[in-house]
Amino acid sequence: MAGRIREDDIAAVRERARIDEIVEQYVTLRNAGGGSRKGLCPFHDEKSPSFNVTPSRGMYYCFGCGEGGDVFTFLQKIDQISFSEAVERLAAKYAITLTYVDGPAGPQRDFAQRGRLVAANAAAEEFYSDQLASDKVAVKGRQFLSERGFSRDAAERFGVGFAPRDGEALYRHLRGRGFADDDLVAAGLVARGNRGPYDRFRGRLMWPIRDASGDVVGFGARRLFDDDRIEAKYLNTPETPLYKKSQVLYGVDLARKAISKSSQAVVVEGYTDVMACHEAGVGTAVATCGTAFGEEHARVLRRLLLDHEAMRGEVIFTFDGDEAGQKAAMRAFEGDAQFVAQTYVAVQPDGLDPCDVRLHQGDAAVQELVASRIPLYRFVLRNVVARYDLDHADQRVDALRSAVELVSAVRDQGKVEQFVREIASTVGVELDEVRRELGEARRRPAPRPATRTSSSRGAGRSDEAGATDGASPTSGPAVDEPVAPVPSLGEQRFTDERELLKVLVQHPHLLAPYADALDDDVFTHPYATAIWSAAKAEGLPSKPDDAWAARVRDRLGDPQAQRTLAHLSVDPLPVSGVPDAALVVALAARVQELAILRRIAAVKSRLQRTDPLESTADYNAMFGDLVALEQQRRQLRERAIGGSLA
Repeated sequence: MAGRIREDDIAAVRERARIDEIVEQYVTLRNAGGGSRKGLCPFHDEKSPSFNVTPSRGMYYCFGCGEGGDVFTFLQKIDQISFSEAVERLAAKYAITLTYVDGPAGPQRDFAQRGRLVAANAAAEEFYSDQLASDKVAVKGRQFLSERGFSRDAAERFGVGFAPRDGEALYRHLRGRGFADDDLVAAGLVARGNRGPYDRFRGRLMWPIRDASGDVVGFGARRLFDDDRIEAKYLNTPETPLYKKSQVLYGVDLARKAISKSSQAVVVEGYTDVMACHEAGVGTAVATCGTAFGEEHARVLRRLLLDHEAMRGEVIFTFDGDEAGQKAAMRAFEGDAQFVAQTYVAVQPDGLDPCDVRLHQGDAAVQELVASRIPLYRFVLRNVVARYDLDHADQRVDALRSAVELVSAVRDQGKVEQFVREIASTVGVELDEVRRELGEARRRPAPRPATRTSSSRGAGRSDEAGATDGASPTSGPAVDEPVAPVPSLGEQRFTDERELLKVLVQHPHLLAPYADALDDDVFTHPYATAIWSAAKAEGLPSKPDDAWAARVRDRLGDPQAQRTLAHLSVDPLPVSGVPDAALVVALAARVQELAILRRIAAVKSRLQRTDPLESTADYNAMFGDLVALEQQRRQLRERAIGGSLA
């Protein structure tokens, strides 16, 4: 085992290694004056940069958490390595030969575990790349790349390779290069079985995954052959001392400088999407590897973006337009508060991912996809509201409540008012109504989670960057989800419907002349609707018929509707004796006018949700409908006063 590194060698490494150059592999730094540079601390979360680096002194210090030291201390802290490993890594980077004392004589190059694993991964990348260019079997891999519009130069730029189908090809190659079995297993390149070591990846297209400094820390592998015994389309290196999927972003080594320069990061969903974006000129694209975008990924981006109050950047997520993509958007929205930067989403209308967009529409279309981004909260809001039919008042109420729940989860109060305006415009309601509902939502206690018949898991894209947990949401209502009670017909809002139904049940012949003038939507209470439908099916008599109500009752299948009809048949009318035609007309006109008012509200809601510039024809047509409905309402009022619905 190597002994202690000679002090002169340590000093030589410290002198050659520029601390700002090393730190910038992890943190974006800006000039802070006086020869210092400043960025967001990588050792704690902060909104404003307090992490200072002074290159002339070779030191760093964070005024927020108190962490400080030299270039060796920085690497020890950020990569959780020993002092010797930090010295050895930098010595390798700057081609400095180290001499060890108090150990075996002579110069030695022992890079400890991390250095050996990085070297093994680099050798594996080279091997895979050579195989893609020369192996006849690798034609499947070359064809895969060609069909997706990637040239040989693109494959070389991203280090794409091919893992031979021979189960020990890489193992034999690396053993021949002098790598030990334990290191190959620790790096995730080789696994041990009953018959000995074997290659973890076989017959797959390979993408090297690098950290911000450019070291290969793992691989992503795509299935190519139908007879591959491992059915997962994408595999990733398992968790290793180098590879932590919750912290790794594919493409960050290529995108790091562009992200820092433009203060923009584009988060896509797979290796080929990253390649397509970079080839199309969007050099800020990165992707997660085998897992959903999480808190650790956000921290990596924040350091690169220099994401703080005084310098806000943009984080743009691209998602598929399918259900899994919508769930991914919701997860991103829930983590929105991790960024000071504005978060956006870019979704192609036809659901294509960036790779397909480039393949079918060209590089400019990829750039346009990113440029046409919309705020993430707006995308999530539209998906939530799309579950409801906004042409119906009750559904608009439900949509409003669901949308307001999204606002309740927003921790940045500065965004709330803009979100409230978006809700009003999207749902088609007044601002005050949204604010009132938001106030009520904040006063309501949090609902108890419902117990479902089967568990549901987060969904993510499974055909890129490794399979993620995915499951369709449990269909059907929750086991203990309460059923909303039917409101009482005695409520004030149903007064006009109730009085007209009493005339219908007690004196159907009086309403018969006006039945055709009453549309099917004049009643809103479910039992009132059921009774009216049964009455029309039975047919209204032209003269008194004492048995008519009983026949209508028999047509009602719901016992509660039958009880409601019985109650209406004995509930006194507001006049003594048989009502005259004027009262019947007045009641019928009032109920029909209310129906017209509901239609007017629905049209106004659609108008509020429609952009008159983008949808001019639709907007003008709806405006015409609104004018016609208002005229119809006035005519109905005049006819009611005149005592005739004709």
